[in-house]
Amino acid sequence: MSDGASPGAVGSAFNISEWALKNRPLVLFCALMLALIGVWSYQNLGQSEDPPFTFKVMVVRTLWPGATAEEVARQVTDRIEEKVQELPNFEFIRSYSRPGESNVFLVAKDAMPSKELPESFYQVRKKIGDIRHTFPVGIQGPFVDDEFGDTFGNIYALIGDGFDYALLKDYAER
Repeated sequence: MSDGASPGAVGSAFNISEWALKNRPLVLFCALMLALIGVWSYQNLGQSEDPPFTFKVMVVRTLWPGATAEEVARQVTDRIEEKVQELPNFEFIRSYSRPGESNVFLVAKDAMPSKELPESFYQVRKKIGDIRHTFPVGIQGPFVDDEFGDTFGNIYALIGDGFDYALLKDYAER
């Protein structure tokens, strides 16, 4: 451009810095509007003390007092696993068998919308109901727990006039 060509000449690149300097009032107006929109958006953000979220996990727990871990696995856990594996909406199923107790964890696929979760959990309950009569005598359950989100937190404050923070912290940690 040192040969006297004008900035708008064919073949020259657009220089945004030069344009911003020439149109300073417009640039300042746009910056101010963006700042005001940002402040307004921040003020109107949705806020919730306990925001809604969904745990996509279900636990099926069955008790069989007096049974060994192998008996529980073979006659309870494996049957539950086989039946719920027929359902398509679960990412994985994990189970643990201990003496007298069976736990089967079902984790729903991440892609599954939260509003479809109750229907999937209902289908699990139906599948388990279909095989309930095949379990050995003495079984307690199966108990289904899918309400992990219904929990509450507690906040405790420890105060003491005349005590320094380090002493209060030490007392609280004990």
